[in-house]
Amino acid sequence: MNSLKAETTDGGEVEAIRPLPWYPDNLAWHSNFSRMQLRKNQTLERFHEFLKLENEIGNITRQEAVSMVPPLFLDVRPDHFVFDMCAAPGSKTFQLLEIIYQSTKSGSLPDGMVMANDLDVQRCNLLIHQTKRMCTANLIVTNNEAQHFPGCRADKNGSKASEMEIEPQISQLLFDRVLCDVPCSGDGTLRKAPDMWRKWNPGMGNGLHSLQIQIAMRGLSLLKVGGRMVYSTCSMNPVEDEAVVAEILRKCGGSVELVDVSSELPQLVRRPGVRKWKVRDKDLWLASHKDVSKFQRYHILPSMFPSGKSYVAPANKDLEHENGENAISEDGIQPTEDASTEDLIEEVSDLPLERCMRIVPHDQNSGAFFIAVLQKLSPLPAIQEKPCKKRNLFKKNPELQGKLLDQVTEDNSGLEPDSRDVAVEKISEAATEADLIVDEPDEADMEPDPSNISNQDSEETKALVNGETDSGKAVGKRKLQLQGKWKGVDPVLFFKDESIINSIKMFYGIDESFPFDGHLISRNSDKNHVKRIYYVSKSVKDVLGLNFRVGQQLKIASIGLKMFERQTSREGTSTPCSFRISSEGLPVILPHITNQILYASSVDFKHLLQYKAIKFADFVDAEFGEKASKLMMGCCVIVMRDSKTMLDPTKVDASTIAIGCWKGRSNLNVMVTAIDCQELLERLSVRMEAEKGSSVQENKINVDDLQLNGASKVEESETTQLVADA
Repeated sequence: MNSLKAETTDGGEVEAIRPLPWYPDNLAWHSNFSRMQLRKNQTLERFHEFLKLENEIGNITRQEAVSMVPPLFLDVRPDHFVFDMCAAPGSKTFQLLEIIYQSTKSGSLPDGMVMANDLDVQRCNLLIHQTKRMCTANLIVTNNEAQHFPGCRADKNGSKASEMEIEPQISQLLFDRVLCDVPCSGDGTLRKAPDMWRKWNPGMGNGLHSLQIQIAMRGLSLLKVGGRMVYSTCSMNPVEDEAVVAEILRKCGGSVELVDVSSELPQLVRRPGVRKWKVRDKDLWLASHKDVSKFQRYHILPSMFPSGKSYVAPANKDLEHENGENAISEDGIQPTEDASTEDLIEEVSDLPLERCMRIVPHDQNSGAFFIAVLQKLSPLPAIQEKPCKKRNLFKKNPELQGKLLDQVTEDNSGLEPDSRDVAVEKISEAATEADLIVDEPDEADMEPDPSNISNQDSEETKALVNGETDSGKAVGKRKLQLQGKWKGVDPVLFFKDESIINSIKMFYGIDESFPFDGHLISRNSDKNHVKRIYYVSKSVKDVLGLNFRVGQQLKIASIGLKMFERQTSREGTSTPCSFRISSEGLPVILPHITNQILYASSVDFKHLLQYKAIKFADFVDAEFGEKASKLMMGCCVIVMRDSKTMLDPTKVDASTIAIGCWKGRSNLNVMVTAIDCQELLERLSVRMEAEKGSSVQENKINVDDLQLNGASKVEESETTQLVADA
């Protein structure tokens, strides 16, 4: 151990014991030292507080640079349906949403949408919190298993869209782009997470290999022909990277291509993928499946090796110890003849795996990442339609179905096949679909019996879609309806209460150009107690209509943009409209509001943010205070007027600043959170300083022009006088 002296900001020195450079505590020491510097440096501390504030509001997103690379290779466009299979914590989802909104005009919505999924409930909540800052109506957050994500194929013989008052424009859930950022061992994050040194072992990657293949194959089956999927991990283990990509290419044949993107993002420093590697299992290096003992073959699979070929050892080839007994180590592993690394003959893949990308930390001072870009050229091989044939046999022979179900249940620890898929899903694509037969217990337990779908469920589904419940039904059925399709998850229903919708339209003067029909969502089946109304884009509306049509296969955790919220105060119940416009939904609906809207000067707008409540007579602009007093009681919108023209804005753009307020009997109350008020005040002060500086500059230019004009006139008069004298 040797000591390290470092100079602090106040000129003093701190001394610490520095461990060896390779030891992980060295990274932790540097991290702690940087925090100490941050606390003592007031400039850095203010900058850190600024970052936290802007991140909380959603103006910026703090994210490791290397983790932003995979979405860039997706080539996302505003009209694309994008699927983020393992989305939490949500930074890449946020990035994808920004891309589809990039060329969208202010006040309008893009034609595309993003579906973000994560299996873990807590991570799903984190995902919702992260994406909530985007304030988007083009997002659906689901809580399904990625490897068994439902395809939502509508059955032509099932309940008609007219019966449910839904006209979905799509008959199957397919995506233009899929981001497959799978769970991995995470050894590429060692720099920012030094604790990984204590947790990591080779078995972590080996254990995730099969799951990664299943998720990737499911993503390809949900991808449109011609679409692009990016497979990525934050691991450098070939078993999780090139081995998975190679197995995908083998399974899909020529229907999927590994795209060469070496010419894209030329400034990104990357290394090509590897075509040969060994597999590590505990204390052994394995070059091919031939080297795997029979005791290892239940967890060391052929797909982990470059060739992907399996090897079955002859019965008489069992290795024997010198005394004639089989040589088995203490941990149960039977070594092979070629146990030494020098004698192993490495396999080399014949697939173009060099088209993959490896981003290593020491090339450009970043984290490590593996990226592979895949394009779907045609439907996946027909061999994968075998599960469909099995299901057709089940229809013709129910007894055979029962016997096979019993056998599958015994072999798979109680797992049952997805019974609903027999009636509403025609499987046409590959290997991952076969897994759905035996690996979908959660959905199967909750699905209705296909024989009862036609009549009873169509009526119940219609009631759910309309947001109504039949009080004449049995108590048990009503409880199931109120509970929603998925236990513990609020139901997702189209909001169709015409009285409330008409009151909102009339109160705010919303013009007919703003689409309401089928775009409003509630999460409460009791329409008399709806607290929040959400707004969704047309693309999300179509997906939701399809989800109803197929029996709500998607477990939706969050959907759309909170547009209206019920005001439960005493004044709120006495107003013509009890629903106020939420801050999240205001930018979308603002261009379409014609009533309950006022334009304030920058001074009065700033005072509203500072004092939160101002009486009508206390506004600097007396005319504004008089107009405010004449508004109907309830929610209103205050827009900051342009200080240069002092005219009401004719159109809303990205620079428009507006807030929601509550018009009371004698004052205006701001209905914005404290953190949003703080951010708006800072933005307003910056704008006012910029305008002040520009006005000073203009005045200076005008003064200079006057001086120049005056000097030229003096010279002209003197010249005229000289000519006259001559």
